[in-house]
Amino acid sequence: MQNQNQASQNNLFSELDLKVYARIIWQWSWLLLLCTLVAGSMAYVVSIFSVPVYQASTTLLVTQASNPTTTNMQDLMTNERIATTYAQMMQRRSMLTKVATQLGVEDQVFSQAVTAVTVTPVRDTQLIKLDVEGTSPQLVAAVAYTLPYVFIGEIKAVQGERFAGAREGLQSQIQEMGNQIEQAQVAIDKLNNSHTAEEGTELGRLRNQLAQSQARYTTLLQSLGNLQLTEVQSRDSISVVEPPQIPQTPIRPRVMINTLLAAIVGAMLALGIIFLIEYLDDRIRTPQDLYSILDAPLLGSIARISGKRTKPSKGALGLELEATLLAALEPRHPITEAYRGLRTNLQFSSIDHALTSLMITSSVPGEGKTTTAANLAIVMAQAGRSVLLVDADLRKPRQHKVFGLPQNPGLTDALIVGGNSPEHYIRATPVPNLSLLTSGKIPPNPAELLGSQRMKQLIEQLHEYADIIIFDAPPVLAVTDAQVLGGMVNGVLLVIDSAATARGKVAQAVETLSRTNVRLLGTVLNRLVRSARGYYYYAEYATYYAEDSKTNNREPSKQSQNLDKKSSKAGRNRNFLDEELAVQPAVNGVYQIQQEKPGITL
Repeated sequence: MQNQNQASQNNLFSELDLKVYARIIWQWSWLLLLCTLVAGSMAYVVSIFSVPVYQASTTLLVTQASNPTTTNMQDLMTNERIATTYAQMMQRRSMLTKVATQLGVEDQVFSQAVTAVTVTPVRDTQLIKLDVEGTSPQLVAAVAYTLPYVFIGEIKAVQGERFAGAREGLQSQIQEMGNQIEQAQVAIDKLNNSHTAEEGTELGRLRNQLAQSQARYTTLLQSLGNLQLTEVQSRDSISVVEPPQIPQTPIRPRVMINTLLAAIVGAMLALGIIFLIEYLDDRIRTPQDLYSILDAPLLGSIARISGKRTKPSKGALGLELEATLLAALEPRHPITEAYRGLRTNLQFSSIDHALTSLMITSSVPGEGKTTTAANLAIVMAQAGRSVLLVDADLRKPRQHKVFGLPQNPGLTDALIVGGNSPEHYIRATPVPNLSLLTSGKIPPNPAELLGSQRMKQLIEQLHEYADIIIFDAPPVLAVTDAQVLGGMVNGVLLVIDSAATARGKVAQAVETLSRTNVRLLGTVLNRLVRSARGYYYYAEYATYYAEDSKTNNREPSKQSQNLDKKSSKAGRNRNFLDEELAVQPAVNGVYQIQQEKPGITL
């Protein structure tokens, strides 16, 4: 059965996770908005004061020299590799220096004005895209236009060097052969008018030599033509496909995009900080946090009580009461209803064993155990039970301040003197059915007094004066008083400050109590605040009673105002302690406390 309950609780908590995350973001929305605005504002200011950058682009086509009659896949892949090679060569510093020289711009000015030159081959194509960025739109356009032609000229010069030797050799041979033909032709012209046999023979020889030289000359010319044709066919072709244009608008800074991206980054950073803070927060803020470290049941969830001390009205003879005693001062307050729920849960937690004595303690000081003990005692007294509240914190007692009663004599005197009846030290409180045994003088040895045999005898005697005794004990981890006193009562209620107490402290306190065989009835989550994780567990009470208070806060009629005036005159200068009060049956879950004297309701 317990496993089924635990499983149902886990299912409930898993369903609430999204709501918890939403509430966490809503709770920290100020940080989220602040980081977003700061990051966006900084990006906007930096962008509008940045120097604008312009871009001009040129597209080039690279074609590899190949046999036009045969084209295969290997040629296409080679073209892509050549395009990549040319893209790297165009970005050399020497190329940019040549461009600057051709444009007549100093190198230092050119380096400052032209911020980036990017040459990128277009994937799966023979195209090359040239991007030039700079602060001057006219200069970047001129560089994007001039750089390709300077590079084309350099490539032609590099490729032409491969055929320079053969071309120069053929040209020299052609020139030499032309000289020989010219000399032979001159010699033949001289011998054309001769009629001797020797001259005729020489003329024939020269004519044969001229024919051979002319044939050789023709062959050389043909070889030179073939060489030139081969040179042209083996040269890669680079052409401008899309010339650049003078840019009209800058590409950077992009004010709106930068502002938006910075705002998004700021929001993400804020979310990271928020969830990091929540992750590092080891406080027990919800029942889920409590169940993750303890098996003890949660018997109550109490919201934070604001206010310190309230003074009686002018002319009143009653005692001072702290504003933290909401169970007595504001019976319809949602926190008072939470204490009534704690009272009911305590009754159901001790069905098999009668709950006649209860110790209320905490892990560390300042968790609200004194306030919890006082308000719990009040709601139990309002239910008609005779309750005795004992201030067993003999180190830092506060119950006498809460109820505005003298501290001495008290528990210490009852333990040390021992001669008088306990009734001599018990004081009445403004709350019917509730008595208080203050701490008395602060002794030098509180732990020894609380663990003495005399303390056990005193507890037995106190049972004669009350149906249930509630002990306000010191914190568990601070001193050993709670361990000593815990073994003398029916059960222990551990108060946990959800706004401050760490999980390790609570686990250590429970382990300390278990070593002394103290019966832990349950825990109370105290000082719940309207936070992302804690709000859910008590907001329903506040909503219900807020709506009810709107109905009750309507402007009263003249007749009711006259009755209020009469009752106020009749009740003026009357002591609250002098009236006999009775607890009436609960109406809508709220116990009504009325005077026995008719006509006046407190």
